[in-house]
Amino acid sequence: MIEKVNPKHPDKIADRIAGAIVDLAYKQEDNPKIAVEVLIGHGVCHIIIETSIFLPIEKIKSAVLRIAGNVDVDCVQVDQDAHLARNQSKKIRCGDNGIFKGVPLTDEQKTLSEIARKIYEKYDSDGKYILNGEKLIICQSNAPTEELKKEYPNAIINPLGDWTGGIDVDTGATNRKLGSDMADSVTGGGLHGKDLSKADVSVNIYAFLKAQKIGKPVELCCAIGDDSIDGKEYSEIVEIAREYISAIGGFEKFAEWGLY
Repeated sequence: MIEKVNPKHPDKIADRIAGAIVDLAYKQEDNPKIAVEVLIGHGVCHIIIETSIFLPIEKIKSAVLRIAGNVDVDCVQVDQDAHLARNQSKKIRCGDNGIFKGVPLTDEQKTLSEIARKIYEKYDSDGKYILNGEKLIICQSNAPTEELKKEYPNAIINPLGDWTGGIDVDTGATNRKLGSDMADSVTGGGLHGKDLSKADVSVNIYAFLKAQKIGKPVELCCAIGDDSIDGKEYSEIVEIAREYISAIGGFEKFAEWGLY
């Protein structure tokens, strides 16, 4: 049983904005320190950024408007905590405490991911999908139920009828759709809106990729300041995650669908 939401779900819009802001930071520095939280809905986007590198507000607003449309932007940027800054002052070390469990994807999870992407290619608006054995539930905004029925005749489609969705109907917040992003993998934190020094990003990516490779769950934990995890230098894990993020097109692209 798995749930998947598409990139226009309000929570994913928040994740994408956070990712776009992290992308801006990486365009200014190779190893910025940044954590972004976004709350968006009903014409307003609230953003709080803790960072070692301050970003031009106009670039932030431009990213928000590109992703979310015409909303008012309320943005606060503050310095990263001095203790956290010292942790990274001499070398790349684990940026936070955490637990991480990477789990191989099931055929059911892969199937739903393919269905979600296929529907989104045709209807690029807010949508949520569930697959539980033979039971498929499709809630897709701005899409005629009759059209979806032709493609998925045995699915439960838009149980309350046709709907509009989006941030004028619902509120979105960062890292609220981790089940959609990670399937059966588990984390104590969140994937989005953080730089690569944060274990919530790099160790989650590393554990997930390793689980797919070896075909069994990978369980890891770390303490802030650790310089090695799973027998590897933390800097090596960061580079594995950096390569993954780069290959998919950046942190905003990562936020669209998560790890699968």
